[in-house]
Amino acid sequence: MTVRPSPPPGSPTVVASSVLAAPPDVVWREIGTMAGVDAELWPWLRMTAPPGARLDPETVVLGERLFRSRLLLAGVLPVDYDDLTVVHLAPGEFLERSRMLSAPVWEHHRTVVAHDGGSRLSDRVRFEPRLPWASRPHRALVAAVFTHRHRRLRHRFGDAAAGATRAG
Repeated sequence: MTVRPSPPPGSPTVVASSVLAAPPDVVWREIGTMAGVDAELWPWLRMTAPPGARLDPETVVLGERLFRSRLLLAGVLPVDYDDLTVVHLAPGEFLERSRMLSAPVWEHHRTVVAHDGGSRLSDRVRFEPRLPWASRPHRALVAAVFTHRHRRLRHRFGDAAAGATRAG
């Protein structure tokens, strides 16, 4: 197992959290598939994946690249890639530490926990930009993508607390 290092201290960070009306097991089951990821990203982005790819503790080998996913703008134009590598996976939680074209170190920590009859889904993304001078716009773009993802999640699963999402 080759685990990529975490981004260095002071790396750009984006945090987003939403309170959803659906229970954690329902949310987790849906977001653990590439179709679920694409539903969050659409219509801005789509991620390619081998057929049937999912975050399944039975099949994921921690610390090893699962596959290379191409990120397609509007579902067609390749704009980045993600060497998807999961380093921790448990019910309701994963930690991805991957390499991307735009970021040699990309860390995405997602949790889904029970909250007031529904669930709270939280994302923390930290990354080391390939182009350090582009750190601020890169962070702004990642924040916009995760704001969009959480808007889509609230639409899909119900918004249990209007205004409970924060990205930034």
